[in-house]
Amino acid sequence: MSGLVLKLGPKERVLINGAVIENGDRRSRLSIVTPNANILRLRDAIHPEEVNTPVRRVCYVAQLVLSGDADPDEAQHQLLRGIEQLSQVLTDHDSRSYLTAATDAVLDGQVYQALKALRALLPREERLMAAPVQ
Repeated sequence: MSGLVLKLGPKERVLINGAVIENGDRRSRLSIVTPNANILRLRDAIHPEEVNTPVRRVCYVAQLVLSGDADPDEAQHQLLRGIEQLSQVLTDHDSRSYLTAATDAVLDGQVYQALKALRALLPREERLMAAPVQ
């Protein structure tokens, strides 16, 4: 059996295909065997009031697709446009690798993988935003 294995802590919530599922009082493990299921750990979710930077905005669009709150076809254009804008600013090799992976994932319809690649840019963006302007 292949698929995604989710390890959930007590009372942890996860969004699976638009349904919020809350774990019980003990740690548990779920095996997701349906291919292309949309899954988002709510502890990792970016909340609307936190969408205040360019990378977070693009991540949020991907999140909306995973939650079922955005049309995947329409969001694909927004994601690709957002990734293109980020690539004009984040020009270092590592950032380019993540942006390329995100682009490839969007084009393949793998929104979770795109979100995963984009989230890897959040610490870098935070450092850049905190850096003093010279």
